[in-house]
Amino acid sequence: MADITTEVLIIGTGPAGSACAALLSSYGIENVAINRYRWLANTPRAHITNQRTMEVLRDLGHEVEQEAYMHATEQELMGNNVFCESLAGEELGRLNSWGTHPNSKAEHLLSSPTFMNDLPQTFMEPLLFKTACSRGTQARMSTEYLSHTEDETGVTTTCRDRLTGQTLTVRSKYLVGADGGNSLVAENCGLPFEGKMGVGGSMNILFRADLSKYVAHRPSVLYWVMQPGANVGGIGMGLVRMVRPWNEWLIVWGYDINQPAPEVDAAFATKVARQLVGDPDLEIELLSASVWTVNDMYATHMQTDRVFIMGDAAHRHPPSNGLGSNTSIQDAYNLAWKLALSVRGQAGPGLLKTYSEERAPVAKQIVTRANQSIGEFGPIFEALGLLGSVDPVKMQENMDKRCNTDTAAEAQREALRNAIAFKKYEFDCHGVEMNQRYSSQAVVRDDQPEPAPNDDMELHYQPTTWPGARLPHCWLFDAAGNRHSTLDLAGKGRFTLFTGIGGEVWQQAAESVEEELGIKIAVHVIGPRMAVQDHLGDWARIRETSDTGAVMTRPDQHVCYRIAALPADPLAELRRVMTTILA
Repeated sequence: MADITTEVLIIGTGPAGSACAALLSSYGIENVAINRYRWLANTPRAHITNQRTMEVLRDLGHEVEQEAYMHATEQELMGNNVFCESLAGEELGRLNSWGTHPNSKAEHLLSSPTFMNDLPQTFMEPLLFKTACSRGTQARMSTEYLSHTEDETGVTTTCRDRLTGQTLTVRSKYLVGADGGNSLVAENCGLPFEGKMGVGGSMNILFRADLSKYVAHRPSVLYWVMQPGANVGGIGMGLVRMVRPWNEWLIVWGYDINQPAPEVDAAFATKVARQLVGDPDLEIELLSASVWTVNDMYATHMQTDRVFIMGDAAHRHPPSNGLGSNTSIQDAYNLAWKLALSVRGQAGPGLLKTYSEERAPVAKQIVTRANQSIGEFGPIFEALGLLGSVDPVKMQENMDKRCNTDTAAEAQREALRNAIAFKKYEFDCHGVEMNQRYSSQAVVRDDQPEPAPNDDMELHYQPTTWPGARLPHCWLFDAAGNRHSTLDLAGKGRFTLFTGIGGEVWQQAAESVEEELGIKIAVHVIGPRMAVQDHLGDWARIRETSDTGAVMTRPDQHVCYRIAALPADPLAELRRVMTTILA
């Protein structure tokens, strides 16, 4: 007999686990979340929060989205990534980043009702955890996952109470492993991975110091410091990251992974901070120091029948591109509604199988992208002349040559400009954040071809209602003239069907299918004198159907079905689509 019984047990309360718990509780599904520690995130590890993640928070509720903005550093202050010899020293160049370039900003505004921001994990994690617990999640801290056994009807998990040392068992229908980059759940499941752990060594130095005079005039999240002869390999690149403007900072400093991890005490941390800031008299308040490894590994399959992994348990990579917590939260958004329907008995087991089919390709993509971004610093080092010598004096001379008046110096300056501009693939990679398109049984595509890319799909978001893509955003209006995003009309744990005048019969079909399957389907008939109106004409331009056609979304706001015009039998068509998706 189990000590605790629940529908879903979640191991880990980081961004993935807490988001999964918050979504399940919002959908009315009983769940327990455990954390082996006594606290939530105590360091601001993840921080870049992209628009798609903010859309998940928006779907959790206006109050959740607004609290995130309240604690976040706004997009304008994320600013220009700065490359310099030190914060007090010479600037080498800078790059408009994170949607702050005017062209990129316009694309962001057109793509979503939400705004990118910088929200450290020390704020994001408590927000998600609080939302989960306030809506019904039962949480246990200082409770460690040990093992599990899976059978045809559920999962029995053995845990240890770290306060008493006693073991306890939890019986659940499903188990979610959101237990980080050294996931014991993934190991015990024997899930397949590709790549390598520990490809590099790094340390974090978290400190307080007022650096306003060096940075307030050029706001940025990241200041990249190039100092010949320092750091691993002699190239000497260190990162000074803004945590809170402009008095809390995180230095990321490399160490040789083949050597023992360094001891980071107050004296060492102060020395590194003074070196990178360029202020020999700088006094810091050291908050914490930790070492970590750069990983390049992803799960090629993310589940068994009843056990699922998400977040860092599934994709282990450096913080480049700021994709970590974003992808983790979006893993949860994909899985939670499928778990909810499965717990209620409203879907067959095939629906849950689509989780790995849809999210494993994303795991591969973002791990590949993040590690590739590290390599894309190479042209900057090369342009500065830092790769041809290990002599710090010679390296500095090579950097200084860019100030000369000869043709070689002019070519060096151009090479440096181009190398910095190319880093948009790390620091303004909107397409990677927003273009995820799913292929699985939970998407009814009916052989409709994927639209040809109209631009670089890593850099630019391409809106489309092609089944599998996220529902495009545009503003629609209610009868009182208030505006609502298309995304606001979708989500909320339900399927949503969009049609136009002449497509009212879809409403009747949805009501019949609702009654047959017990699945909520919201229907919006968009047009003049309707409850939802397209005053700007934007929906008509992006829907890729006629007025009588339909675009339907799943609870995670991804399009699962599209038809250009009213079919002969809408009820039979909608029944076919829903039974296919629900397996």
